[in-house]
Amino acid sequence: MTEAREEQGRDLIFALDIGTRSIIGMVGRTEGERVQILAVEKQEHSKRAMIDGQIEDIEQVGRVAAEVTARLENRLNCKLTRVCIAAAGRALHTQTGHFQLELPEVRRIGEDLIGQLEAGAVSEAEAALEQGGARLGRYYLVGYTVSQYQLDGYPLTTLRGHNGQKLEADVVATFLPAEVVDSLYAAMKAAGLEVVSLTLEPIAAINAAIPPDLRLLNLVMADIGAGTSDIAACRDGSVVGYTMATVAGDEITEAVMRAYLVDFPTAERLKAELAEQETLRFTDILGLEQELPAAELQAAIQPAVRQLADELARRIREVNGGAPSAVFLAGGGSKLTGLLPSVAAALEMDPRRVAIAGGNFKASAFSNDADLNDPEYATPLGIAVSAGLGLISDSYRVRLNGQPAKLFRSGVLTALDVLQMNGYTYADLIGRTGASLAVTIDGRRTLFRGEPAAPSVLRINGKELPPSTVIQAADEIEFTPAAFGKPGRRTLAEALGGEQAAARCLVNGMPAGPDYELRSGDAVETNVIVPVSAPEEAPAPAQAAAIPAPAAPVNAAPAAAVVWKAPAVSAAPAAPAAPAMPAAPVMNTVPASPVPAAYAPAASAAPASAAPVAPAAPALPRRRFVLNGETLLLSAKPGNAPYYLMDLLDRTGLDFDRLDRPVILQVNGENSAFMRILKDDDDILIREEDTPSV
Repeated sequence: MTEAREEQGRDLIFALDIGTRSIIGMVGRTEGERVQILAVEKQEHSKRAMIDGQIEDIEQVGRVAAEVTARLENRLNCKLTRVCIAAAGRALHTQTGHFQLELPEVRRIGEDLIGQLEAGAVSEAEAALEQGGARLGRYYLVGYTVSQYQLDGYPLTTLRGHNGQKLEADVVATFLPAEVVDSLYAAMKAAGLEVVSLTLEPIAAINAAIPPDLRLLNLVMADIGAGTSDIAACRDGSVVGYTMATVAGDEITEAVMRAYLVDFPTAERLKAELAEQETLRFTDILGLEQELPAAELQAAIQPAVRQLADELARRIREVNGGAPSAVFLAGGGSKLTGLLPSVAAALEMDPRRVAIAGGNFKASAFSNDADLNDPEYATPLGIAVSAGLGLISDSYRVRLNGQPAKLFRSGVLTALDVLQMNGYTYADLIGRTGASLAVTIDGRRTLFRGEPAAPSVLRINGKELPPSTVIQAADEIEFTPAAFGKPGRRTLAEALGGEQAAARCLVNGMPAGPDYELRSGDAVETNVIVPVSAPEEAPAPAQAAAIPAPAAPVNAAPAAAVVWKAPAVSAAPAAPAAPAMPAAPVMNTVPASPVPAAYAPAASAAPASAAPVAPAAPALPRRRFVLNGETLLLSAKPGNAPYYLMDLLDRTGLDFDRLDRPVILQVNGENSAFMRILKDDDDILIREEDTPSV
């Protein structure tokens, strides 16, 4: 009977590098300020399950990941369930963004203002990406790095604690296609693993190849895999940009295949043996045994090597703004004979300034069993080091609606950050009021507003909290997106105040019944009622009741004269006047115009048989609020239901589809949630945070 294995301990870090050609797994634990690697396993894909870093066959990748995991479990005698991974930079988009805040007066700069400033800069980067046409489909904001702060025109490395009035920030933001991330999570689920942290491969690799104390220098790390080459640049103590080249080791392999008519595995073997043997032996696709001097193969692939070096140099200059002080080459492709001098020549650098990564691995990791000074280990070792040293916390697990949330960076994360990383937008937080119904009644444009959006609900560990709440490890987030409001809808009778008023109207020149549902653009005419003449022997009684015109709906433009044609009313002789028909419930009303005598209909002498009209219900008092400094009067809701802060969003003039910064929600000076119940005379503030000066 197989002995049950212990579950993965909290101190164990399990890192998987999911590459185009192979998957490398490492397990380690933190020992002081370094990570001890306990076991390393590598398994190549049996077929091309990935292309240029993108998973094509999720089941195949899941099977290989499960094999690597099983071998590590056998060596360590434990059950591995939590994994740290990194996403390849395929179609990675890096965009700069600049933002500034000008405060009303000099004040001390705290975390709140810094957060607003950085969020604005990231929004500017995203807007620039969209304007450039790069964002096709869903993308995730992977992360960003602040490249420079300025306070009142002076550059600073940090704003925290300083006093000033004009704040500026420049950021480098990175976006990744959603399918790259989603396929990684699906493959790990197929392998029975839970992803507890996710970062970018260039971020992980640079954490292993270039320790933080070396980042004051202008250095670049290029991780050359089989399908992609990920590049990261650092200077002045921080990482300033990431990019990717879609040329890598496979281009060299394919050049060997074309030159010597061999299959892909044979070409891979010849490429690997190039630096180890003087004579290479192989069988081509025709079944012929061949011998080849290594020097001849080197000459044959040299054009492809130069092409790879030129593309790497172009990308390095692009992300770094020019040639750096030094370049580290990592990944399996960095071992290619002749690549180092070719990259140096393409960058016009001293060849001694281009080196193979690995010499700095010992600064952050060690192993008693494995030789870690292999450039191919840059990414898996970087994932493990980042997790073990706190750059990506292995215990930093957050669940969103019952599922592990996709987290791309550690540090301070708000609930809004987590929601955005998992595909939600500001519209999901705030919602959108339903489309208004715009019609014309007797030449007057009339607008019936759509219903307000149902507010979103955000609960963290069961408590309703604002999106700015900082998320902690193991938090449980429950989020229900806002439901968009229903569009404005009215029947003809509802728009005109009743079925009697709508009985003889035309809509778009055609008769329409009281139950006709109006559509935007409809033109309603009410002045089409033909008076019924009374018999000569029966003069019209003077006491015939006049029916008032319906009140004007919301936002109706004032008219010079509104003529209302009252339908004929039958009344019994000497009977008291019928009570006036109630007006339609509206928010703003104008006095009804009197019915001119020339248009007064004659009353029938026949006795009335219609049932009396029910009297109008007592009018509820209007509600009074102060919104953004202006008095706002609103009709009471049916049943005197309360008004919520959410109900006033569509009256602020904000375009919630194009927000580029957080929105302040305050009632009487206090930050408030969407569902706060409003009281009469509440002072309400709803606006975007600190609009930048032009």
